[in-house]
Amino acid sequence: MSTSSNVLSEEQFLCSICLDVFTEPVSIPCGHNFCKACISGYWNSTALCQCPLCKETFNRRPEPKTNTTLRDVADHFKRMKVTDGEESTSNPGEVAQVQQMIQERLQKVREIKYSVELSQRDAEREIAESVEVFTALVRSIERSQAELIEVVEEKQKAAERQAEGLIEELEQEITELLRRGTELDHLHHPQYCPPPYLPTHTKDWSEISVPRDLHVGTVRRALSQLEETLLKEMEKLCNAELRSLRQWSVDVTLDLDSEHPMLIVSEDRKQVRYGNTWRNIPDNPKRFDQHLAVLGKEGFSSGRFYFEVQVRGKFEWELGVARESIIRKGPTAKSPDGGLWALYMTGENKYEVKETPPIPLSLSQKPQKVGVFVDYEKGQISFYDVENRSHIYSFSGCTFTEKLYPYLNPCDNCEGPNTAPLVISPVNHTD
Repeated sequence: MSTSSNVLSEEQFLCSICLDVFTEPVSIPCGHNFCKACISGYWNSTALCQCPLCKETFNRRPEPKTNTTLRDVADHFKRMKVTDGEESTSNPGEVAQVQQMIQERLQKVREIKYSVELSQRDAEREIAESVEVFTALVRSIERSQAELIEVVEEKQKAAERQAEGLIEELEQEITELLRRGTELDHLHHPQYCPPPYLPTHTKDWSEISVPRDLHVGTVRRALSQLEETLLKEMEKLCNAELRSLRQWSVDVTLDLDSEHPMLIVSEDRKQVRYGNTWRNIPDNPKRFDQHLAVLGKEGFSSGRFYFEVQVRGKFEWELGVARESIIRKGPTAKSPDGGLWALYMTGENKYEVKETPPIPLSLSQKPQKVGVFVDYEKGQISFYDVENRSHIYSFSGCTFTEKLYPYLNPCDNCEGPNTAPLVISPVNHTD
């Protein structure tokens, strides 16, 4: 394989132990490849089980896995060497093309392996973050439980002290009354009738009692504190989630061919607002003619993507993603069944998800910027309050079969002054 047109070099198919083309190539955990017999013999000859190349050490001797891709390529390489040795009359261009295809597939194998490594890192990071959150919650629960027990026990001790004081006072009065009774028994004069007499320090006990403390509100207050802690931890988790999602951010620009004639898209195609007048612009199959909507220029048919839209200053808006076949002419079914996955706000603080029927949402704070994340293969679309670091809602278990496009609807002025634009915001990767 010495011609300059060869894409693959012989070195790529040599075992680093025997320095010959791979025979039954296997992979070990560090990712390096060797002939099965070579790596087995190497490990048999040394007390330390490690990789001959990178020197990574293994606690236990791993079981090498057959690298079927490398095996097939190495076998093909051997056959090509034999063919070259026999001065084959094969077309050199065809040989180079085959080699190029092999190289591309080997590169794809490397890319897939790297993708798995990244996925593993993401999984480890997510596990670490979740462990941190749940550990904090468990500690908070244990602390709240201990404080609750302490409060209840202290109240019980106070009730017992109060009861002991009352019993002591009652016993003193009983002693005084017994003494007075004894004195009266010693008065034998038949003509003497003493006036009724009670000790001056006695009191009316009919309305005195030790109330049972039902601890009303004690558990509720403890749970309220837990709720605050949970919200704080949820905010931390959402912070981490948003940081992770932002790696999938895309540059969204609006498609002028899809905008409704009463909408005005900015020159940079990053903003859209209601114009209040019908513009005389050319119609086309992509243009919405009833709903005040516009789509993103680029669609997505695989993978993940994320974008953020500023909604500050608006009384009504709708945004999300739509499939390519969403109805553009006439009424549009604003639900997943109609090809739209959207979040809707009207009035001061009324929110709903465009489902069938719509699902009302209760948000503690009014979003100023909304993040939209789509995982095409997973069938998930999620909405986030970016500035308040909170998750709003997720569509899950969806099945996508065509391109998805960012969907923006600034709505009209029916709910009040609503001329503020929807703005596609640049994603801050450092926040």
